[in-house]
Amino acid sequence: MSDTAIITLNSNNIEQQHICCAISDKKCAEGVRLKKEWLQERFQEGLRFKKLDVRQKVFIEYLPADYAWCPVEAPGYLFINCLWVAGSFKGKGHGAQLLAECLEEAQGANGIVAVTGRTKKPYLSDKSYFLHNGFQVCDQAPPYFELVVLKSNETAPTPKFKATVQSQKVEFSEGLQLFYTAQCPYTSYYIGELETGAQERGIPLQVRRIMTTEEAQNAPTPYTSYSLFYKGHFITHEIMTRNKFEKSVEGWIEKYGLPG
Repeated sequence: MSDTAIITLNSNNIEQQHICCAISDKKCAEGVRLKKEWLQERFQEGLRFKKLDVRQKVFIEYLPADYAWCPVEAPGYLFINCLWVAGSFKGKGHGAQLLAECLEEAQGANGIVAVTGRTKKPYLSDKSYFLHNGFQVCDQAPPYFELVVLKSNETAPTPKFKATVQSQKVEFSEGLQLFYTAQCPYTSYYIGELETGAQERGIPLQVRRIMTTEEAQNAPTPYTSYSLFYKGHFITHEIMTRNKFEKSVEGWIEKYGLPG
C-alpha cells in the first residue's frame, strides 16, 4: 500500500490548497471558487476532504450520510461523495490508502455508502472497486444508479434511495431542465455551453441550482451535482459539453418528441 502523505482540507488551509478537480483548467476557476465555498459550509457538518500530497486528482470526499447531498436513507452511515485516483497514480495503492482513511472513521458509524452505476459511468465511482473492497449493492434507482454499502454494524438498517428518485421524472414538459449543485467545479462553466446549445436549437431550458441539504435530499435524482431532464424524463448525469450536446439532442427528440 502507498504511504504517500495525505492532506486533510479544513477551514484554515483550503484557500492555500488545490481541490484536485479542475486543477489546471483555468476556465473552471469560478467553479473552483464555488466548490470551496460549498466545502467551507460542509466542514462544520463533518465533511472530510483528503487528498494525496501531489498536484493531481487523487482524493476522497465523504461526510455523515445525514448531511449527504443525495436522496438516501442511511442514518448513522458515512457517505462517499467522490473517490478519484487519476492517470499515472492508478494501480499504486493510493485508492486503498484513501479508502482506509474513511474506513477508520467508519468504525464509529454504521458503515459507508456510495452511489455508483450499474456499469462503469463517467463521474460515478467505480462499482467494481467498491465490490472488490467488500461493499455490496443494497439498492437501485432507474435508469442505472446503484447504492453500495459496507456495514460496520451488521444490525443497522440497510441504506436505500428515497422514493423521490424512483420515477426519474420531473413535472417539466417544455424542454430541458437541469438540476445541479456547486459540488463539482466543472458545472459552472459547462452550464453556459448547455445554455448556448439549447438556445440555438430553440429548446427551452430551466436551470435549477440546488442550494441546501434539504433540497438535495429530496431531489428527483441520486446524482445532484448535475442531472439533466428532457420533457420531464431523466436523460443523463454526465456534464454536457457543446459537442456532446449536439451529438445527443436528436436522440432525445426522437425518443420523447419535439420540445414544447
